[in-house]
Amino acid sequence: MGDALLAHSLFDVLALLAGLAAFRWIRMPASAAPPPWQRHPLYLPVATIGVTAGAYLLGSLNLWLTGIGGIARSIEGGLAGGILAVETLKAMTGIRGSTGLRLVAPLAAATVVGRIGCFLAGLDDMTYGTPTALPWGVDFGDGVPRHPVQLYESLTMAVFLACFLVLLRRGHPLAVRAGFYLFIGVYAGQRFLWEFLKPYGTVLGPLNLFHLLSLALVAYAILQARKELAEPCTTSATSTPLSA
Repeated sequence: MGDALLAHSLFDVLALLAGLAAFRWIRMPASAAPPPWQRHPLYLPVATIGVTAGAYLLGSLNLWLTGIGGIARSIEGGLAGGILAVETLKAMTGIRGSTGLRLVAPLAAATVVGRIGCFLAGLDDMTYGTPTALPWGVDFGDGVPRHPVQLYESLTMAVFLACFLVLLRRGHPLAVRAGFYLFIGVYAGQRFLWEFLKPYGTVLGPLNLFHLLSLALVAYAILQARKELAEPCTTSATSTPLSA
């Protein structure tokens, strides 16, 4: 258990560094709006509180629904909590449009690296998959080959990040104007699929808590992306943010 915790903690740090590196080195197009934390002083504190609350509340609730006590964190829960907090702030302060383009690459990079830590943590992390007879099944220590769903997610988000950067470099509106919604839609969509390969307790038919959360996030991403792309395009640095 100590080795698993050490591996997970190490990759948590590496995930943070990967996110910071992506934020530092990946350039935004000239049409991108200033970072939202320059537009409102409460943006970062509110987003941080939302992410933390969502990560722990939904992560722990999923454990309880599975019949396991304890405290847990969830990447998807953190995204949902952060979105709810920021959208509330935007509604209260009149901030319009999408505000998270600069966060897409850091979030994707951090997920790619962080999920490797989940994989190395094995059974202790509670993110392993259901048993499988496929040749790439992994024995996490209990003698049962399981789907390495952590690596499925890591690989999916690595492919997304590569494609997103290509679209961003080409100035494609889907990336430049709706990049955050694209990220949320892809992340939630792939999570919906991988949740069928996890041994979590269900809440509605075959669907677990994260299935339902994924569906909600996909709907949010589609609606917001359509709204953003329907707005007139502008290149002003002081205009409405181009991605949320």
